[in-house]
Amino acid sequence: MAAPTTPPIFDGHNDVLSKLAATHPCDAVASFRANAHQAIDLRRARLGGFAGGFFAVWVPSPSLSLDQPTSGAEFNIPLPPEVRQVDALPAAMKQVAILLDLERAGCLAIATSVAAIEEAMTVGRLAAALHIEGAEAIDADLDVLDVLHAAGLRSLGPVWSRPNRFGHGVPFRFPSTPDTGPGLTGDGKRLVDRCNALGIMVDLSHITEQGFWDVAARTTKPLVATHSNAHALCPTARNLTDRQLDAIAESHGMVGVNFATAFLREDGRMAADVPMETILAHFDHLIGRLGEDGVGLGSDYDGALVPRELTGVEGLTTLRQAMLDHGYGEELMEKLCYRNWLRVLRKTWGG
Repeated sequence: MAAPTTPPIFDGHNDVLSKLAATHPCDAVASFRANAHQAIDLRRARLGGFAGGFFAVWVPSPSLSLDQPTSGAEFNIPLPPEVRQVDALPAAMKQVAILLDLERAGCLAIATSVAAIEEAMTVGRLAAALHIEGAEAIDADLDVLDVLHAAGLRSLGPVWSRPNRFGHGVPFRFPSTPDTGPGLTGDGKRLVDRCNALGIMVDLSHITEQGFWDVAARTTKPLVATHSNAHALCPTARNLTDRQLDAIAESHGMVGVNFATAFLREDGRMAADVPMETILAHFDHLIGRLGEDGVGLGSDYDGALVPRELTGVEGLTTLRQAMLDHGYGEELMEKLCYRNWLRVLRKTWGG
C-alpha cells in the first residue's frame, strides 16, 4: 500500500528562502523547482502532499556557528551580537524578492488570507505565508513593517535567538528552561501593538519566557508558537514549558511541532536517528495540554537537522502513516495537517 499523501500539509515554518539566498541567489527559481540538496522543492512537495506554509525570512550572523554536541553532553552555544538594521535590511529584502520571483514564476502563491490559502490548495499550487524570523530588518519607527505588510507579510517572530532592538531570544542551551533573560523592550511592545493592528501574527518561537509573558499580556490575538516542542520531553531552552502551553490553550492559540532533532530528543542531541515515536510523543503531549484544535506542524525544513525519515517534504508520507498507525483518526489528522492553522489564522488575520 502506498504511503498517504493526504490530508494536505500546511506547515508552520521553513527556511527555504534563506537557503536559496545563501546557495542559489541567481537561479533561485530553478533551484526551487528541483534540487535534491533542499528539503523543499516543487518535485518533492508533490510527492509528499506538501501544500505550503510559512516561508521565513531569516538574517544570518557572519560569525554564527551552531555546532551542537552529538554525544548528549550539556551545551551552551555563545550567540553573536545584534545585527544592525542597516545590515539586516538588504539581506531580508533579498529573500522577500526571491519569494516574489517564485510567485511570478508560478511556483507558489503568496497568501494573505485564509481564502487565498484554500484557493491555492484547491488548484494544487503551493500557498506561501510570508514570515519574518527575527525583526532585525525593521526600524524603530516601524516604517519597514508597514512596507513588508504591503508586500504580503502576515507573520512575525520579534526575535530569533540573538538580541535585537525589540527583545531577547533564548540561546541554544541544554538543559535549560526558556527563562534565560529579559523579554520585550519598549520598541518590542510597540511592534506587538502594530502587528495586532495590521493583522500580522506574532510568533512566540525562540523568545525568552519573559518575552512570552510580555507578549501574552499585550496581544489581543491567540498565542502562537509556529515551531516549538514540549520542554517536558526535551528540556532545551527553545521548548515550551507546560505553563506556557496552558497559556496558549487558554488563548485558543496553537503550536507547530518542530522536526529539529535537538528539540525532539530527550538528550538534546543533534543526531538524525530519531524514531517516529519520539515525534508522536511531542504531538501527544501538546494535544494533552492544548487540545486537538491547538496543534499543527512546524517542521523547520531547510533550517535544521531533522529525523532521517523526514529529510525532505516527500517524507511527510511517512509521518502521516506513523500518525495513522498511532491511532489518530481522520478528523484529527486533518486538524493536525492543516485545519488548525487555518483556524488560528482566521482569528488572527480575519476572513
